[in-house]
Amino acid sequence: MATQESYEQGRGTGRRALLGAAVLGAGGAVLGLPAAATADARHGGGLKGLPVPMIIGHRGASGYRPEHTFGSYDLALDLGADIVEAGDLVPTKDGHLVCRHEPEIGGTTDVADHPEFAGRKTTKVLDGVSTTGWFTEDFTLAELKTLRAIERIPATRQHNTIYNGRWEIPSFEEVLTWQDEQSRKRGKQVWIYPETKHPTYFRKQGLDMEQLLAKSLRRHGKDRKNSPVLIQSFEPSSIQRLNKLVGNPLVVLLSAAGTRPWDFVETGDRRTVADLITPKGLKEIASYAQGIGPTLDLVIPKDANGNLTKPSTLVADAHAAGLILTPYTMRDENTFLPANFQKGKDPAAYGDVFGAFKAYFATGIDGVFTDNADTGVLAREDFLHHRGVNI
Repeated sequence: MATQESYEQGRGTGRRALLGAAVLGAGGAVLGLPAAATADARHGGGLKGLPVPMIIGHRGASGYRPEHTFGSYDLALDLGADIVEAGDLVPTKDGHLVCRHEPEIGGTTDVADHPEFAGRKTTKVLDGVSTTGWFTEDFTLAELKTLRAIERIPATRQHNTIYNGRWEIPSFEEVLTWQDEQSRKRGKQVWIYPETKHPTYFRKQGLDMEQLLAKSLRRHGKDRKNSPVLIQSFEPSSIQRLNKLVGNPLVVLLSAAGTRPWDFVETGDRRTVADLITPKGLKEIASYAQGIGPTLDLVIPKDANGNLTKPSTLVADAHAAGLILTPYTMRDENTFLPANFQKGKDPAAYGDVFGAFKAYFATGIDGVFTDNADTGVLAREDFLHHRGVNI
């Protein structure tokens, strides 16, 4: 990274200075959070001004509003999120970045209701999977702006569907401006956590995600080590490319242990996520990134019945390598919770999410993505109060 040598004097023990707290990886005990949970402590200074564990609004407040909309992003801040995942970045035909969970937008917008775009429906192979729908790279930004966002999982979140059609698709340029406006409005620095989506897929189409992202960050003066923007990707090569373009803290996302990042598949790298989370693999990641974003199942595996088992050594191993961990994703509904924290038979009903948060926080993770930021904030208060930490 361009300014990596000055990044809190390296990794290793620098991780603790980075976050402004002492966290024991092995025991998962939070030893101190001197001022990190106060609003004033979040001004300047990079990540070290954020609370531990950080509450990250997953695609905003997607438990309550259609994801990746300004309605969702605003609400995440209202509910107390420390960082907003704004957003999952995909490109347009004319080289703009927009915020959608996937390039296929049939399930997150009203594009199917636009007869003028009926001819754009097509089938593509996206990271090895045949996918039919409408793709952002086949639209200009102006065309995408005529669409409106809808709830992605209406069967689970029927109450969110009342907001269908209310908000546009945000561009990343708009998000960067929104970030500044919200920071002024709220009197504290707002943080965002964008992700490069399918960068290898788009690079083959002549759309360089890393260059587009770096250009936008530079334009807004947010490409430095203390800029309030973390960047993540499931493709390690994307993070390695960004390591040479920007100074921002970088995070490698990790899916299930037996899977392979798509850039590994494309280049013939036989390693799986299981290889990346070994001490050797984590040490390599730490040479170009500051953190990992593992699935929660890598932190605490589940048994055959979906119940949580014993925590893995991932937290301790990552901390030993100087990496922070911000796993994904906590959601309040039964269908997303470990079996031993579900309540009743309705998959859309809320379960014992506070119990689940407590179990994950106890491992020593540095933050967590959640669709329900308010639940996460309350769970953190409970956890830190139990540990005797003043917030």
